[in-house]
Amino acid sequence: MEEYKKSSHTIHGVSLHIVWITKYRKGVLKGDIAARTKVLIRRICEENRVEIIKGSISADHVHILVRLGKLSLSISKLIQQIKGKTSHKLQMEYESLRKEYWGQKLWARGYFCVSVGNVSEKMISEYIEHHFEGTKGKDTFRIEE
Repeated sequence: MEEYKKSSHTIHGVSLHIVWITKYRKGVLKGDIAARTKVLIRRICEENRVEIIKGSISADHVHILVRLGKLSLSISKLIQQIKGKTSHKLQMEYESLRKEYWGQKLWARGYFCVSVGNVSEKMISEYIEHHFEGTKGKDTFRIEE
């Protein structure tokens, strides 16, 4: 079982699978550029209290599985920071990327993101359905399929 994160008013366990691609699906994430991308992503995640559980950098896309450390950080803000900062830094450091993208963004617009966990929607629905058994006559909020 995963360890939950705790703050003053919340307990949570939010894990996300995030994928994004290079602009034009160009296979530029190789060698030193891929290694530097990994370092930058790790640094940005650490700054935002996001734990990287697993990650993979392919020539034209990145996969990361992360666990959020604080809920005040939105997913879109995290992705904006990762993509924006890595694009800027990598193009500043690697002339080959500046030539390839002529000062434009390294990453394509958009991203894929899905929450992951060890509890399914069906399991939660069943838990809620049976949570108030034995409380006849009391108002319960039930979700019916």
